[in-house]
Amino acid sequence: MREEIMMIKKINIMEALVILALVFLFGVQQADAKIYGISGPTFNLRAMKGNIIADDGKSIFMWGFANASTARVRFQYPGPTLIVNQGQTVTVNLTNTLPVPVSIVFPGQNNVNAVGGVPGMLTREAPPGGSVSYTFAASEPGTYIYYSGTRPELQVEMGLLGALIVRPAAITTPAGFAGCAYNTVDSCYHREYLQLLTDIDHTIHDLVLLNKTANVDNTIAYPVYWFINGRAGLDTVAKNFAPYLPYQPYSAMARMHPGEKILVRMIGGVRDLHPHHMHGNQHYVIARDGRILKGPAGEDLSEGLFTTTVAPGQTTDALFTWTGENIGWDIYGTTSHTCNPGPDNFDPVTKEYCPNHGKPLPVGLPDQNDLTFGIFYSGSPYIGSPGALPPGEGGLNPTAGLFFMWHSHNEKELTTNNIFPGGMMTWASVEYPSVILPAE
Repeated sequence: MREEIMMIKKINIMEALVILALVFLFGVQQADAKIYGISGPTFNLRAMKGNIIADDGKSIFMWGFANASTARVRFQYPGPTLIVNQGQTVTVNLTNTLPVPVSIVFPGQNNVNAVGGVPGMLTREAPPGGSVSYTFAASEPGTYIYYSGTRPELQVEMGLLGALIVRPAAITTPAGFAGCAYNTVDSCYHREYLQLLTDIDHTIHDLVLLNKTANVDNTIAYPVYWFINGRAGLDTVAKNFAPYLPYQPYSAMARMHPGEKILVRMIGGVRDLHPHHMHGNQHYVIARDGRILKGPAGEDLSEGLFTTTVAPGQTTDALFTWTGENIGWDIYGTTSHTCNPGPDNFDPVTKEYCPNHGKPLPVGLPDQNDLTFGIFYSGSPYIGSPGALPPGEGGLNPTAGLFFMWHSHNEKELTTNNIFPGGMMTWASVEYPSVILPAE
């Protein structure tokens, strides 16, 4: 059985790697610098059942929210990302096709009004075959979660959750930036990415599939599947709406140029805390739970971290920038190129740190016969300058980007049902300024 699982995983990894290569060569992940989702202020959601495919090949039975305003209504995990503007009156119409009552709660939103449905413990519920509508004013910008308020210990586990993004209204985005997270210039960014962290105990899902919900005991829940945006392991780097992941549409890979400010919207889902670790540099946490970290007089209370522990139901906004400052060698190699320093010693065009210009990597690389090549190694340690690779190696980094792993720092969560690699991991790549990234 283990051999069969390993073979399934190997096949699935190869599919992911092929998709990844196509993404870099031909694919465009998103039309602009913003997160994929559906724009409001009115949303029509449907609670329905479906299945996802984990990266070990297992099909997991799920419940989830779907965008009911499309010609083909499709279950997805996590639910659609809802995007609205500050000050808008948001309406969410929920239709329930599941055999149990379902509702939605919107943490961080004031004066949520529910119409229709039936009374529930936390809010009004849509009974099986029924509907309910929720309205609220999106008064504060930020990153939020929404999820079922009906038996959340079960229904959130089953997949009834998603992200809500409220964009600020009282700021004009400065030239050169794609947007701002809050009504302050220091929250502006060049690109933004969503990373919604979840975990699954597949035995619970199997019991629900067999109509044995009464046998579910959350006190002994034991997750062995971990996801970022509903995807695990190498699947996280496949493009948005990759055809082999029809019900897990959102990519979790971050791509950037040197010097760009990247906004990472982290959301904790389901039951466990997840220490989210970003290699390459510190990230600066600028907001939690939709509230920017500033003092009463505007003092900057942001926190520089390498790892942010994201709790269930909690959201965290962080800014990440990779510069190569004081790295000790020229990030673009020793081939002919210029570096024209600005006041901060960075070239304003290439973003190269000029004091490092022309310096080679201070380590002599061993002979190729003595190396093991990572799947994202371009054959060179320099950005935009691929090198020679042995036959059959590489090919997954044709732009010669510098890759960093972003992952849970609970090492167990880098496995999928005890098989490595898998779980809650993705990558970020820093690429040459002339490379056209999805945001352009």
